[in-house]
Amino acid sequence: MFNILPSIDDKFNTVIQNNTFYFSNSSFEESYEAHINSIRELLLVLKNEIDINGLTKELLERFIRDRENGLLAILALTGISNETLKRLTTIIRVVDDPELSTLVYKDKWCDDINGSDINEWSDSRIEKMVKTNHFFRKGLINLLLEGSTIPFLTKNFPLFELKKLSISKLKFELPSLIDTIIRYKNKGSYSGNKLNNPERVIERVLETLNIPYTSGELDQLVENALNTKRRLDFIIPNRENPLVFIESSYLITTSSGQGDKSKTEIAVAKLLKEHYPRAHFIGFVDGVGWYVRKGDLRRMVAAYEDVFTFHTDELIRFENMLIKIIN
Repeated sequence: MFNILPSIDDKFNTVIQNNTFYFSNSSFEESYEAHINSIRELLLVLKNEIDINGLTKELLERFIRDRENGLLAILALTGISNETLKRLTTIIRVVDDPELSTLVYKDKWCDDINGSDINEWSDSRIEKMVKTNHFFRKGLINLLLEGSTIPFLTKNFPLFELKKLSISKLKFELPSLIDTIIRYKNKGSYSGNKLNNPERVIERVLETLNIPYTSGELDQLVENALNTKRRLDFIIPNRENPLVFIESSYLITTSSGQGDKSKTEIAVAKLLKEHYPRAHFIGFVDGVGWYVRKGDLRRMVAAYEDVFTFHTDELIRFENMLIKIIN
């Protein structure tokens, strides 16, 4: 015979009275603490070697080649995350910039064909390249020491991250170490700040031109296409009499979901054309995530009447288009 099921109050009190607050697996905590200690000790060894022999590229190359977790220790010292390193590696592989390519010896280790879809390398793939490929290793150290001097990166890489590509980070200089700590602390706030959202750029353009806008769902689509995505990023000037619809997709990572997103946008475009035939459907599609997935990108842009990026020239073209439509 089954016991009587607990009441809502009983279940509520179970969670309140027996709450563990923060889950902690003691065996995992111990093993991860050992990992942290290992990184710390590696950095102390590196600092000692630099104090004795000075900072050289050869020293850093040997360190990341020969020391287990040597690359992780260097990244910790600079404040560069694994994800950022993967993004940088992807950018280097897909972009044909002579100065950047020379700095990292791209022609010696990269056999990707520019223009094709490129999968992002995993952490383990990068680690393997560091251990086995002399030129990739040399290029990576060059990037960490001199990346902030390359015009392509100064123009296209966020300043928050660019500041980490500096020789001062690897000299254990106190101001640089403090800078790394501050950037670690503020990384979440930096990434999540609305003012750093690409859509804010679109908002500023609309506000500068005094063009009213809103966002959200459209009545016609709610009534006639209940099961299809119908929330839009920008509706100009309002939901009742829309003239322009704008969707923004800025991706710095790649995923299989990009194919699904492009299919969704095509379906939305069809619905908008059916129910709002006078309105224009515009897309902002940008970021390295789209750059390297050109098959998905081609399908994505097919959904829109016109497509813009957040490049300065493109924003000017966007302004001119809005002026023509609104006036």
